[in-house]
Amino acid sequence: MARIVMKFGGTSVADIARIRNVARHVKREVDCGHEVAVVVSAMAGKTNELVAWTREASPMHDAREYDAVVASGEQVTAGLLAITLQSMGVNARSWLGWQIPIRTDNSHGAARIQEIDGSFLIKRFGEGQVAVVAGFQGLAPDNRISTLGRGGSDTSAVAIAAAVSADRCDIYTDVDGVYTTDPRMEPKARRLDRISFEEMLEMASLGSKVLQVRSVELAMVHKVRTFVRSSFVEPDAPGMDDFLNPPGTLICDEDEIVEQQVVTGIAYAKDEAQISLRRVADRPGVAAGIFGPLAEAGINVDMIVQNISEDGKFTDMTFTIPSGDVAKALVVLEKVRDTIGYDAIQHEEGMSKVSVIGIGMRSHAGVAATAFEALSEKGINIRAITTSEIKISILIDGPYTELAVRTLHSVYGLDKS
Repeated sequence: MARIVMKFGGTSVADIARIRNVARHVKREVDCGHEVAVVVSAMAGKTNELVAWTREASPMHDAREYDAVVASGEQVTAGLLAITLQSMGVNARSWLGWQIPIRTDNSHGAARIQEIDGSFLIKRFGEGQVAVVAGFQGLAPDNRISTLGRGGSDTSAVAIAAAVSADRCDIYTDVDGVYTTDPRMEPKARRLDRISFEEMLEMASLGSKVLQVRSVELAMVHKVRTFVRSSFVEPDAPGMDDFLNPPGTLICDEDEIVEQQVVTGIAYAKDEAQISLRRVADRPGVAAGIFGPLAEAGINVDMIVQNISEDGKFTDMTFTIPSGDVAKALVVLEKVRDTIGYDAIQHEEGMSKVSVIGIGMRSHAGVAATAFEALSEKGINIRAITTSEIKISILIDGPYTELAVRTLHSVYGLDKS
């Protein structure tokens, strides 16, 4: 007998028929004798509808009331799944985030989990009950409902798995695992059997939409073995009840990966924008004067390139941000122009960031050179480059995204089984 947390996303619970299918997946694990807790998202499209209603009611709405509205989507799903499980003879009960409780900070709309007392759910296990928990929500210090931001149900599931010392956290979605790259971009993409926490964190933060970034961070910190699985595979299909090796991708510590590839995957993010500040005063504190105000405005800065100052007086500073933040960033930078001291500001939208990821890069030289040469042969110009121990990110013009992804996927042999 094992302890499992199962999480189902919005497409998996989009209607009653799919909720019945989810219930069959849950019943399979219960029939195997496992202790099970389930975390659910709102039905597909419901959160968008609720968000639109709050904005229609008032564009400048109270974040606490926003949370009260949008958290209702998960409440509906949890109740419907509990009813369906009960109709199948499974002892199930739905619970909201504040009932566990999942305690968060006070950042309504984008709260972070502070604490979960697992004893409440462990007691449910002892009673032979399946706890169906509404994801994406918790209880803030002001004693009101809080929400965790988009994709927050993944974070709820991993945090609950850590709190109850689960043997595994299964994230069910509309794909059957983590692929070497987006299969819609590269048909030769392969599903990975295993991927390390660090690699998955890079994939998630660099454009892969499979898991929410904070959920991967939590899984890595608490060593929660996490499976990405498809809810659209028949619950009684061969191997679905295999506890050790079910169909899907295991996200785990790199020590569990016996044979490490140099490159594990290629991620990409579109709609990047490049901003350049020309002839910035080259003196201590200027970088802080630029990026501090941007951070305070909630603008996420990614790649940063500073040219070497020839005369020791002036330099150029180039960085990337999401295209949707350009207008806000330009306003912020104009306000601090006199403080920073720059001659001109230029911006260009429609960029893409393509990233090569793999823990094997730590011990292999020439990985970056291979990428640069391959892109050069395809006539793809590189605008900026950033690196870490296990990733290389390259900024290119947006129209070349698909060609770059396919080229890099092939040059590193990821299209070969």
